[in-house]
Amino acid sequence: MNATDAIVVAVDGSEAASNAVVWAARAAAVHQRRLHIVTAVHIPAFYYSEPYLARSFQDELHDTARARLDSAQVLAKQSVDDGVSIEITTEELEGRPAPLLIDVSEHAWMVVLGSHGHGEITGLVVGSVTASVAAHAACPVAVVRGRTLDGRPPAQGPVVVGIDGSESCKPAVAAAFEEAAMRGATLIAVNVWSDVSVQPSLGATPDDPHWSRIQTGEEVVLAERVAGWQEQYPDVTVQRVVARDRPVRVLSEFAEQAQLIVVGTRGRGGFKGMLLGSTSRAMLHTADCPVLIVPSGT
Repeated sequence: MNATDAIVVAVDGSEAASNAVVWAARAAAVHQRRLHIVTAVHIPAFYYSEPYLARSFQDELHDTARARLDSAQVLAKQSVDDGVSIEITTEELEGRPAPLLIDVSEHAWMVVLGSHGHGEITGLVVGSVTASVAAHAACPVAVVRGRTLDGRPPAQGPVVVGIDGSESCKPAVAAAFEEAAMRGATLIAVNVWSDVSVQPSLGATPDDPHWSRIQTGEEVVLAERVAGWQEQYPDVTVQRVVARDRPVRVLSEFAEQAQLIVVGTRGRGGFKGMLLGSTSRAMLHTADCPVLIVPSGT
């Protein structure tokens, strides 16, 4: 596997995978990275009980895989602006897609996936392969989902990052600043400090001293989390948002106008050892734009 330091995008012939190719090609151009397009060929074990059937089936799968790679390569070249060229390589892998892509992530700069692929249950929002790779990958995973413009993922709007004050969110913040800088986008840093809804009758009004103190404290936390990065990326315009609400609801609202949502794999409330926190998992199902899942710090 020759995916070292490349942006890897997986294709399976689905429309979602095509959207992922478009997004990945643009990202490769923005970050000046090689684009490595992969597809997986998996032959069920029971086919080998009939060697001739297995050979015929295998040849057909390999032919289909090569056609997918060729088509994806053409689409990738068409997806970047005129005058912009990117290095594109392709590779056919053999085995089950999820374990293969998790293995590839060990050497990739980023893995890009569609929200679901061929063979997924109708109506399934996020496919099993996408969910598994997002949870276990060693590098950031971009899941291309949500609204499209002329059939393509959004390329305009702010980059939004969810920040909760925990140490584990630092890699997501770093990735979000880099994405905003490279894309020339505004960065909206969102700190949502309550996971529950509290009725005003219980004292949760904006004027309540207790909630006001928490709000002020969370504003300080957010300012501290972005301060160093603002110095490193002085050209990035940063908007800070602190809200008492459910994180998924707030981030989903911002996703309606964003070009990218960035979240860590775990948050402040995540259990130690949890592979994918509730907020990042929910964003894979609800966001109206691509979602970048960044492995959280320890």
